[in-house]
Amino acid sequence: MHTDRERCVRAVQSKDERFDGWFFTAVLTTGIYCRPSCPVVPPKPENMVFHPSAAACQQAGFRACKRSPPHASPGSPAWNARADSVARAMRLIQDGVVDREGVAGLAGRLGYSARQIERQLRAELGAGPLALARAQRAQTARLLIETTGLPMAETAFASGFASVRSFNDTVQQVFALSPTELRERAARSGARGGRGGRTPVPGVIALRLPFRSPLTPDNLFGHLVATGVPGVEEWRDGAYRRTLTLPYGHGTVSLAPRPGHVACRLSLTDPRDLTVAISACRRLLDLDADPVAVDGELAADPELAPLVEKAPGRRVPRTVDAAEFAVRAVLGQQVSTAAARTHASRLVTAHGLPVDDPDGGLTHLFPTPEALAGLDPETLAFPRSRRRTLTGLVRALSSGDLRLGPDSDWDEARARLSALPGLGPWSVESIAMRALGDPDAFLPTDLGVRKAAAHLGLPATPAALTARASAWRPWRAYATQYLWATGDHPINRLPA
Repeated sequence: MHTDRERCVRAVQSKDERFDGWFFTAVLTTGIYCRPSCPVVPPKPENMVFHPSAAACQQAGFRACKRSPPHASPGSPAWNARADSVARAMRLIQDGVVDREGVAGLAGRLGYSARQIERQLRAELGAGPLALARAQRAQTARLLIETTGLPMAETAFASGFASVRSFNDTVQQVFALSPTELRERAARSGARGGRGGRTPVPGVIALRLPFRSPLTPDNLFGHLVATGVPGVEEWRDGAYRRTLTLPYGHGTVSLAPRPGHVACRLSLTDPRDLTVAISACRRLLDLDADPVAVDGELAADPELAPLVEKAPGRRVPRTVDAAEFAVRAVLGQQVSTAAARTHASRLVTAHGLPVDDPDGGLTHLFPTPEALAGLDPETLAFPRSRRRTLTGLVRALSSGDLRLGPDSDWDEARARLSALPGLGPWSVESIAMRALGDPDAFLPTDLGVRKAAAHLGLPATPAALTARASAWRPWRAYATQYLWATGDHPINRLPA
């Protein structure tokens, strides 16, 4: 995108939010870079240069715009829509892997050498993994500085910096302000504590998660709430709430749809988990999607066009933990939504780690594969064949034979899932859609999909429907959301 100069100039001049995250604009006369929709007066075209990432701008000597707050724009849709090594690397960097494990750890997860990863990222993003991670640390630091009262030393380490000195130097270089000046500036503008300068709630980080419009929240939040596990998830006061298992601790999050953004309130036992928590929430709600591109392709189909026109911008409800969703997919095999919730709730109560929720509605973390490794199959109240499926899945996850994280190769993960006993195409594609995040995952055997297909006059048999759905590639997971929306089910309604 950043190499198409004419298109980039038009996007900046029109302040087009659809291109936020696709590229960054740097201004030669001011030395500042920002997103395309920055609210300031656009610079002259001859003074604009374009870069594929904030890190590339920083490496070219530009500093960040002071008008745009942290996480003011969604990330690049490419990292969610692709499964190549660069996309997998970016998902891992967003999850803080470089900060925790270094470049060697990043490369090891991807099966490449550090030099190969460096070369691939530089070729596409104009910066290597260390620079990309540094840019992310800077944004995390700014968020903590502006929205919390954490002491600066704690902010530095929570942001992923190895020392207070590197924290101070990076903030100064990227924002042309010291950390103290950033906090004072935020206090004057009312940024701390949200709009109006309200005093922050101790231990709670409040922020806005932006997205590309349009967004239809009905199926997104409706699906999460209708299938929610009691004690782990709930809907309260217009917000979806759940517990989070994180690298350094755990937390709870509240997510509420608002015009132009999703209101997010995070409570973390360790602030070092902030970056991972934000990334998980964005992934859960599919907020980095490009709905214009998706809907444009799907609306070209005459059968899908009326569904897209009626409620454009449907997202794919995903998960904050791929292993958790895989376990829940097995629990939901061939049973009703209510029965699946009951099975999951029993598992959580027996094996999940209890947590304290100040609001009282959330009680447990969903059990990890390691916590379920010693599960006695005889305690499970469902058929013996499904017990074998669950224990086989847990064993593969806990041993590392099956990896379903952001670094997963989608084709390899599908092959390993399919090799496990009791995991058929429906389960594998459900996991691919919601746990792996494959935008082209498709469930032709799903009852809701087949009913919708028949209602629309599409082929209803799995083979014929799969052939017909080839026209929807690479967005068949989104087509599935539009097909499901034709049914009268709680997953399609925003909870009251």
